[in-house]
Amino acid sequence: MAGGYYVALSGMRTRIDQLDRLADEIANSSTPGFKGERAGHEKAPRPTFAAAFETAIDVTMGGRRLDTRAGTIVNTGQELDIALAGDGFLAVETPAGTRYTRNGHLARQPDGTITTTEGAPVLGEEGPIKVGTGPVQIEADGTVRSSGVVAGRLSVVEFADPRGLVREGGALLRAGEGAAPNAAAHPVVRAGSLEQSNVSVVERIAELTNVSRNFEALQRAVSVLMNDIDGRTIDSIGRR
Repeated sequence: MAGGYYVALSGMRTRIDQLDRLADEIANSSTPGFKGERAGHEKAPRPTFAAAFETAIDVTMGGRRLDTRAGTIVNTGQELDIALAGDGFLAVETPAGTRYTRNGHLARQPDGTITTTEGAPVLGEEGPIKVGTGPVQIEADGTVRSSGVVAGRLSVVEFADPRGLVREGGALLRAGEGAAPNAAAHPVVRAGSLEQSNVSVVERIAELTNVSRNFEALQRAVSVLMNDIDGRTIDSIGRR
């Protein structure tokens, strides 16, 4: 197969990955605390021609980095809605281990456990936080009170480089290799508020249009190679 095929096909494969990322971000543009990602392209040099030409890829997706810019904070007036100021993340308990999120849209389970909307218990400094059936008040330092009694304090953590966090779905994140969480020294929690997604739908639609056009151009290039160049070659050989 001609080398031009691999150039075009690897470019198409990369655009498909980009389209998947953009579709996920647009779908989560209304998810509180959701963070978009930034990704580039990387050149993938060919190995020795004779050794690996037929599996060579000329371009591939670069590493993804979390876009940690803060989203807009809006007032909701709900006692279990919180927004974190600064770079902190809430620690939550999942079957796969501790995960992190900026989604402060919390819920109270029948047994009093404070969880995310997906049901993951929100961790306090001494484990999952449980409250009673009375009013809940969350103070600026993360202290949670139930009917005036302290039920715990939210575990708010920070990372030296939060861009290295890996998204697992929605606003849920896990620590990447070598990333260690540290307790936030001075967390600032805004009760009755939510941080919105930092994804701009307008920007993503513009990027989606550009990626789609690039994909179509590469698709046309493959078509030209198959139908024009190969066709002429076959015709030329047939006349000999």
